[in-house]
Amino acid sequence: MDMLITSEEDLDLRLSEPTPGVLAALRGLDSDLLILGVGGKMGPTLARMAARALRDIGSPYTVYGISRFSQPVQREQLEAWGVQTVACDLLDRRAVAALPDSLNLIYMVGQKFGTGADPALTWAINTYVPALVAERYSSARVVVFSTGNVYPLTPVVAGGSQEGDDLGPQGDYAHSCVGRERVFTYFSQRTGLRCALMRLNYAIALRYGVLVDIARRVWVREPVDVTMGAFNAIWQGDANAQALALLSHCAVPPFVLNVTGPETISVRRVAERFGELFNIPVTFTGIETPTALLSNAAKSQYLFGYPGITLPQMIAWTASWVQQGGSFLDKPTHFEARDGKY
Repeated sequence: MDMLITSEEDLDLRLSEPTPGVLAALRGLDSDLLILGVGGKMGPTLARMAARALRDIGSPYTVYGISRFSQPVQREQLEAWGVQTVACDLLDRRAVAALPDSLNLIYMVGQKFGTGADPALTWAINTYVPALVAERYSSARVVVFSTGNVYPLTPVVAGGSQEGDDLGPQGDYAHSCVGRERVFTYFSQRTGLRCALMRLNYAIALRYGVLVDIARRVWVREPVDVTMGAFNAIWQGDANAQALALLSHCAVPPFVLNVTGPETISVRRVAERFGELFNIPVTFTGIETPTALLSNAAKSQYLFGYPGITLPQMIAWTASWVQQGGSFLDKPTHFEARDGKY
């Protein structure tokens, strides 16, 4: 097993290490690469991965990171990593029109948390902004970040939803994510916009993620809710790599891909494992239900192979990070929510 991660610098390096698939995909660039919504949880390390890859292959193109940048320190960090930043309110049509031209986009814009308090804003961000971007970049290839929340809860024993299954969103957030997919699909059909829809759940880094949520509860001796008894997860670095590699698969109609790890992970078993690593007794609340929000990622594993970082590695790294008092984003995933309310 790889050595444990003991610093922010080491974590960011591991999350942004380009894979052979990323290098191959970015050799096919015919323009600069725009990453819209770069200021989120995954955006900075994805942008850094792209910048590192372009340097490695000697590409003449630039990575642009687009966000409102409410935190100046994040913008400064991206610039230091070789990402050219542009501050933009993507709800402003004129601001979108003024963005740099590009034929290659990673679209990471979205709102989930806070939907319960302001569902109208969530719908605007998740469906109106896609229309502005799709209209502005109608000749581009666009990898669109979506979510497994577009699927219904399915029997745990069934192995998770597949890309061709009927959608069954619950709550405003999930419905608006279907809306985002539909808007990009509409423009793909209308203008020939080449898209890939990446249905992700859940990305794991040591500052946030389902494993962090569970580990921190065990660490402070809080009961772990097992009502949503199972979940999927993938190392954020592997998810970043698959997102960039998907540029080579953008198509009309949009190419759809579930991106997550191969396991159906038991909340109870993971909590018990953290208890063993911490030498702390674990308590639980709730009773496992026979259904959960699960995706089948066999298609992505056929295309890209199994994720490079395994579940045992993620658990060991997370446990060590919690024990050493590592930093956290303090943005719970609310993976246990079964009603779609966030």
